[in-house]
Amino acid sequence: MNAIITDTREQMRARYAKLDARERQMVLVIGGALAFLVVWLLLVRPAWTTLDNAPALRAQADAELLQMQAIANEARQLRALPPVPQSVAEQVLKSATDDLGGKAKLAVQGERATLSVTGINGEDLRTWLLKARGGARARPIEASLTRAGDGYNGTLVVAIGSPQ
Repeated sequence: MNAIITDTREQMRARYAKLDARERQMVLVIGGALAFLVVWLLLVRPAWTTLDNAPALRAQADAELLQMQAIANEARQLRALPPVPQSVAEQVLKSATDDLGGKAKLAVQGERATLSVTGINGEDLRTWLLKARGGARARPIEASLTRAGDGYNGTLVVAIGSPQ
């Protein structure tokens, strides 16, 4: 393999030596242009693209950080609130479930409440969760929801009572 490379290199040098000065200059210019193109495509362009995209990516990361900080702050505030008695939590969950109409059923067993939904839209589910978290201090434990037509079907299990 090494001999083949050496032979090829010697043949190229011999051909180059036979070229006129003007042709040698053209070969050098073309070689320089190709080298520049390779350096541009492999080194400069990716770095340039990264620099161009950096402000947008940083803004997106900052927005996500602010959102996570807001969620963490909300969690701290909810933890600081006094616990809600289980009977009150059950009443709040039943009231929130009644607001959903016939699309939802609530079953309470001990410190867990299971909401079964059929064809509920995302906004109604979000409202129920906000009421459950804020009024009953319920904590989501398990969700098994599937998209069905214009809404969701499935169950949502929340813990009520004092966190352990």
